[in-house]
Amino acid sequence: MLAYIKGTLEMKMTDYIVIDVGGLGYKIFMSNTGIERIGNIGEIIKVYTYYKVREDDISIYGFNTNEELRMFELLISVSGVGAKTAITMLAVCEPSEFALAIISEDVSALTRIPGVGAKSAQRIILELKDKIKKEQQIEQLTKAAKSGQTVKTKLEEKIENDAKIEEAIAALQVLGYNKKEIEKAFEKLEKEQLSTEELIRKGLSLLGK
Repeated sequence: MLAYIKGTLEMKMTDYIVIDVGGLGYKIFMSNTGIERIGNIGEIIKVYTYYKVREDDISIYGFNTNEELRMFELLISVSGVGAKTAITMLAVCEPSEFALAIISEDVSALTRIPGVGAKSAQRIILELKDKIKKEQQIEQLTKAAKSGQTVKTKLEEKIENDAKIEEAIAALQVLGYNKKEIEKAFEKLEKEQLSTEELIRKGLSLLGK
């Protein structure tokens, strides 16, 4: 199993790159977006890898970040989604957007990805949402509903903020981080001022360091 490959970027083609490591050239398939971001010919680069072994195929798929690799692994775990489809999805959908679409069961967000129809999007959500441990605050939400107030109280605002934070935590867990390290990263953020998607993006930035 190859966790990553680090070496000199020798070639950049339409759907793959070649990295030279000690005189060996590794052909690594990547999304077009990933190839654009990888660097320039002659530079030392590092790509996270997925090593696919089948009876009739041995291929290496590369990713700029661990989050992209995690998204790819989640996608190919869904029945009917192959490696090529997953790579295509990576080209147009950021891991944070993908995780948010799954936890919010946003079919329309997934169907905007080329090659993903409504049925495929529903299957992706159905098969992946069970992998997300999303904590619910039912009692607090019930109390807020019973308050009957049109103006938000501090309690209601806290409930909304807590729900937003838990949703962001769940999305980051989808991408392979554990809850403790996510909460530690969130301590550095002004969480109340950020939306769920902003929390996910900033959280990824901090966790990736």
